[in-house]
Amino acid sequence: MSAEVQIHEKLPLVKAIPLGLQHVFAMFGATVLVPFLTGLSPSVALLSSGIGTIIFLLLTKSRVPAYLGSSFAYIAALTTFVKTNHNPSAAMGGALAVGVVYIIIYLLMAAFGTRWIHKIVPPIVAGPVVAIIGLSLTSTAVGMAAKNWPIAAFTLAVAALLSVYAKGFLKIIPILMAIVAGYILASIMGLVDFKPFYASFSQLIVIPIKLGTDFQMPSIDQVAILAMAPLALVTIIEDLGHMIVLGNITHSDPIENPGFHRVLLGNGLATVVASFLGGPPVTTYGENIGVLAVTKVFSTFNIWMAAIIAIILSLFNPLQAVIMSIPTAVMGGVTILLFGMIGTTGIRTLIEAKVDFSETKNLIIASVIFALGIGLSNHGVAWATIVGITLNLVLKSQPEPVKISNAGKKK
Repeated sequence: MSAEVQIHEKLPLVKAIPLGLQHVFAMFGATVLVPFLTGLSPSVALLSSGIGTIIFLLLTKSRVPAYLGSSFAYIAALTTFVKTNHNPSAAMGGALAVGVVYIIIYLLMAAFGTRWIHKIVPPIVAGPVVAIIGLSLTSTAVGMAAKNWPIAAFTLAVAALLSVYAKGFLKIIPILMAIVAGYILASIMGLVDFKPFYASFSQLIVIPIKLGTDFQMPSIDQVAILAMAPLALVTIIEDLGHMIVLGNITHSDPIENPGFHRVLLGNGLATVVASFLGGPPVTTYGENIGVLAVTKVFSTFNIWMAAIIAIILSLFNPLQAVIMSIPTAVMGGVTILLFGMIGTTGIRTLIEAKVDFSETKNLIIASVIFALGIGLSNHGVAWATIVGITLNLVLKSQPEPVKISNAGKKK
């Protein structure tokens, strides 16, 4: 097997299925956390993520190895309308509006092109933005690991050792194997609660969408639309950052091919479908980008497998229960590696582009992006990206000072 598996390559099912499952493990916790916090159905969220990812892959011509999961940007608004106001129909109307905003911006980009994106996001902006996408998430990873540091450290060590020293197929599934190893150790230590798993057999198959409960036709609610639609601009900027990361990791240019407009259309239509199913808006996931960075397996076929597995998981209670029983510290151990890898990818971007940090403009742009991206708790990546782009457009490069020799002559 080559050192890297490219986007267009298709591995045999015996390898693609475990690789897809590895992506499912990476996205599962965050995807089901959103519905738990907001009062929506976790099963519907899983179903929405699987179907949404398939829609995304179709519309991006299977050229963008990204998984779509529940977006955290809309938690506050969804909680207000679902839990507080007991009006899930209005919440789904807001989610529908989010998808419509994506589609409108897709139409604008389809008309005017996407080449301008690279002009306003050069390496001095792209590198720090990529770095903060990973680094801004590390506090979450460390918080998860802190639930049980010995378990987290063991899981992280297994992932790191397999990534460096494993041979053959084991080398490309280090995250999956580390989670399994961490789960076994946690079980031996009595840290895994198997009761929900046993109880899940009382109802093997669940129907995620139940008329009148989980399933709500979106309604036009002006307050919900105003609360959620503007947030689409935030997640669109975060999507742009993710595409920059993907481009750097996979040695491709998804912004140009298949085009960022197609990324927006795929994400927008996936969110529209989620709103009709009763699920939260979806977005591209940094966790899965981290898996690509660690494994160097970029095949979109594995993302197809992950989407199909997610749909199956949404139907079978025991499968959901097994994954839900994975201790938080185990996932914390692997996410430290995943998010850290994204951060170092951004630094690598700056090195490979040979960005000159002796130039004051570059130093200011990178400094402000890092400070805002890591320091702001709410949408820090989006604000840092906006400010970084603005600084790059406003600040002018200073000409290199003329050197004077000892003899007083200009060189």
